[in-house]
This record gives sequence, structure tokens and C-alpha cells, in this order.
Amino acid sequence: MTNSATTPVLELKGLEKSFGSTRIIRGVDLAVPAGERHAVIGPNGAGKSTLFHLISGHYTPTSGSIRFRGTEIAGQSPEQINRMGLSRSFQITNIFPQLSVWENVRCATLWGLGYRYAFWRNVDKLADAEERTHQILSEINLLDRADTPAGVLAYAEQRALEIGLAIAGNAEMLLLDEPMAGMSHAETERMVALIRKVSENRTLVMIEHDMGVVFDLADRITVLVYGEVIASDTPERIKANPEVQKAYLGVEVA
Repeated sequence: MTNSATTPVLELKGLEKSFGSTRIIRGVDLAVPAGERHAVIGPNGAGKSTLFHLISGHYTPTSGSIRFRGTEIAGQSPEQINRMGLSRSFQITNIFPQLSVWENVRCATLWGLGYRYAFWRNVDKLADAEERTHQILSEINLLDRADTPAGVLAYAEQRALEIGLAIAGNAEMLLLDEPMAGMSHAETERMVALIRKVSENRTLVMIEHDMGVVFDLADRITVLVYGEVIASDTPERIKANPEVQKAYLGVEVA
């Protein structure tokens, strides 16, 4: 029997991914407990996005194990993994640009509320979906933009909307891939506050290059270099780790 008090929400063991003869992920072991904000950092080409592709089902591992809430998910489809409660955002914004902000979020809420496709159903009359959509838009600070086509939102607003889509299906764990990429300092501050809020009752794993954000948000940091974990520890210990400084942080720590 699985002991939920001790079993990590996400656990990777001996994870490998090769493309032909090229090994991208090389024996990664990682355990993320419930409620933790966990950051994965590393230089360009370290394999961070490949790691996320493996966890979210977009790639199948060459070998190794990926367990979510104690269940093996390696080889399952992204849709199956998402419906289990693990939701992911991407580096490139992934929304329905022609639909309104409200319609984007409402679409994402339907599966989590138990609705399946039925051409005769009028979604405007689904009170629980309307209520959940209103709640999420309030949480991501986009309620006043509800009727706006998603494609004309400012970039930072689109990223916030994507986070809204990620949490709309009652996700227990969020994978955020560079959520601050391309943002100004002010936009970054607002996004950090949003991520802190939406991850309060969830487990968060994020890839991020902004070290200020990483050290501000993360409870624990894993450093990936050439597809291998060279350190996984608290922000304070990661800052002080000579191997991490040499491989990645360098002057930024000083």
C-alpha cells in the first residue's frame, strides 16, 4: 500500500532519454514532495525542457521510471497525465487566440468538472462551469478582461491566462516552463506574486533562468548540467555549492 505521507508526488528514477546515439537525459533521480516549490535550473542545452517533455508525456523515456502520486506515468499520453492532475505550461504561449479570455478558461474547466463532449449541451447554462471560470479569472487577475479575445492580450497577460488554463482542471501539480521569459521587471514581479498565489495548495516544478525569481520562489533547487543532476538542495546551499557556481551560477552568485 502506498503511504501518501512519505511517497513523493513526483518521483524520477534512473530516467534516460536518447535521440539516436545522443544521450540528452542521463540517469536523473528526483523526488518532489507535496506542496514544494521546486526549480530546475541549468545552462542552455542542459536538457531541462526535455525533462519536462518526459514528465508531461510528450516524450517517452528510453529507460527509467516516472511516478506521479505513486503511479507509473512513463509512456502515457499528455492527455492522460493531465487528467491525473499534472498540468504543464510551455515556453511558447499556448492559448486559443480567437476565443475570449472567458471562453479559454471555461473550456479548460469542463473536463475537471466531469463534463464530456456532447454537441447538444449549452455550456452557457452550466452554472458550475461559469462559477469555476469566474473564480479562476479572479485568481489570475483577468476578470476585467473576460470578454477580450485572448490573442490581443498583452504578453504577460497571455502568460497569466496560460497559468489559468493549467489550474482550471484542478491540477495538483504544475509544471511551468520559463514563466518569466520575455517579461519586464514589473511584469516579472506581478508574475512571481501570481505563481506564489496559485501554488499555495499545489506542488510546483518550474524551469526558470532568472536567478532572482528562482531564489525568491523555490523551496528547493535542482541543477541539471548535460542531462545529469549535479546538485539538488535548498537555495542557500545551492548558492554556496562550488560545483554549481563553476557549472552555472558563477558571477551571478558573487
